[in-house]
Amino acid sequence: MQKMQKKWLVGNWKMHGSLAANKALMEGIRSEQPTLDERVGMVVCPPFPYLAQLAELTKDSQIGVGTQNVSDHLQGAFTGEVSPLMVKEIGCGYAIIGHSERRQYQGENDGLMGRKALAAIDAGLIPVICVGETAEERDSGRTHEVLARQLDAAFGYIRTAHDNIILAYEPRWAIGTGIAATPEIVQAEHEFLRQRIAIRDKDFAAKLPIIYGGSVKVSNASYIFSMPDVDGGLIGGAALNAREFVTIYRELIEIAG
Repeated sequence: MQKMQKKWLVGNWKMHGSLAANKALMEGIRSEQPTLDERVGMVVCPPFPYLAQLAELTKDSQIGVGTQNVSDHLQGAFTGEVSPLMVKEIGCGYAIIGHSERRQYQGENDGLMGRKALAAIDAGLIPVICVGETAEERDSGRTHEVLARQLDAAFGYIRTAHDNIILAYEPRWAIGTGIAATPEIVQAEHEFLRQRIAIRDKDFAAKLPIIYGGSVKVSNASYIFSMPDVDGGLIGGAALNAREFVTIYRELIEIAG
């Protein structure tokens, strides 16, 4: 399997795109950044119907393609679900697992997140496992309790022996709101996550990429990414603009250097 890189930029397109728009966006990204820096991985995650198109558009590049969701089953009578084996077959290498919008709108829970992460790994995908607290949970002082619960649920199914995992801290109060957590908050929570995982496996925790998601844009990317325990970003709105996405990517290159 692919060896983990130091920094990661993952673009989550959410429910946006069309065949024409996707082609234009990728042409823009590749025009702005013809080659990738080996120290910084780039992944784009379109909606299900466009995964094959993006696999084709990126086949001669170093850009990875990920799915925004997968089933926790590899096959079977699960109408409407999509197996991680299926997306792997058409060219996906990554899967976002447990995104806050899946939790909020589809009612996904911690156990399902863990099972999906395991299924993704079993299919040969690299999971981008999302954890994060709501505004109410933060305001009531339960952030670390929530993050610990979510981490323990995920690692109740997967082992730290799986080297190819990306963890994403995405405070739910910062998703799609335009309000990013301060760099100090991001660092504090990333440090907590790394320390929590170190209880299980110090070596794994030290090399695990932990990226931040939550209203990252050109204006704040360098400040957030400069924090010592921040290894990149899970990008929403800015991922739909080629110039912005590549500018953020270049910020990561500068920091990786």
